[in-house]
Amino acid sequence: MMNDETNGTTRRALMTTGAMTAAALAVTIPALAVQTARPAEPADNKNDGTAIGSEMITVKDGTRIFYKDWGTGQPIVFHHGWPLSSDDWDAQMLYFLSKGFRVIAHDRRGHGRSSQTAVGNDMDTYAADVAQLMAHLDIRNAVHIGHSTGGGEVVRYVAHHGRGRVAKAILIGAVPPIMLRTAKNPGGLPLEVFDGLRKSVAEHRASFYREFPTGPFYGFNRPGAKISEAIIDNWWRQGMSGGIKAQYDCIQAFSETDFTDDLKNIDVPTLVLHGEDDQIVPIADSAHLAIKLLKQGKLKTYPGLPHGMCTTHADVINPDLLSFIKG
Repeated sequence: MMNDETNGTTRRALMTTGAMTAAALAVTIPALAVQTARPAEPADNKNDGTAIGSEMITVKDGTRIFYKDWGTGQPIVFHHGWPLSSDDWDAQMLYFLSKGFRVIAHDRRGHGRSSQTAVGNDMDTYAADVAQLMAHLDIRNAVHIGHSTGGGEVVRYVAHHGRGRVAKAILIGAVPPIMLRTAKNPGGLPLEVFDGLRKSVAEHRASFYREFPTGPFYGFNRPGAKISEAIIDNWWRQGMSGGIKAQYDCIQAFSETDFTDDLKNIDVPTLVLHGEDDQIVPIADSAHLAIKLLKQGKLKTYPGLPHGMCTTHADVINPDLLSFIKG
């Protein structure tokens, strides 16, 4: 047993230790609060024009749209392909950020970090979502760049919502005018191709989202192709982060939407880039037709390059994008 003197010494030691701990916490906790505190969203839900990193906007039907907004200068807005997310533009966003541009990219509804929507997965709604985001950020004099399905989104947005806000547009491996074979578009792909996509997504999405980038998307199925497992894994990661219902519905949106009138109504300079070995959106029924409908269109094609050339050949594509934007 401890005597009274021992008990007194122990109590004094505990009191001293407790006081020291309390003093340390008093200094540490406010410091942590300063580091982790997040600025309150403005009451009017309006962005003040400052690039903030990443954030969410709630559009009219309650859907939450995730977006990135980095840098200052002339805005460049990126629109991703199916079934990916804004992360697919990593190589372009860093490149243009380093060139002094403001870069913005969103996850389309149902994709990436945005709401996994059951409704509104169509081109009209996609374009309306973009319009609300551009109004929220008060974006003007922007260059809109769309890849694949994102190219369709750009065309629909610019034609219907972009007047006074858009300086130029760029379509890369884009789906317009229309992918589906119809009486007016005899060179299109048969409905069975898109039914096959729907079946694969519905029955074994995780497996299919490995096969698609491993094969035709990046041209990794071509003899002598330099296959990147990291690129394949990143494609799979992005695809699986979205909602299956929205991705399933989006197949109809990108394959059956007719953008012919939209292309005719675009009056800003538009660059059309396409890989000549694109196995996903064949060049003969997309870029070669779209360029004939644009008022101020310019076409550049790349022998041997695949659908996903922005990733596999960013060192080639990025300077061409910059040249057009600055020209």
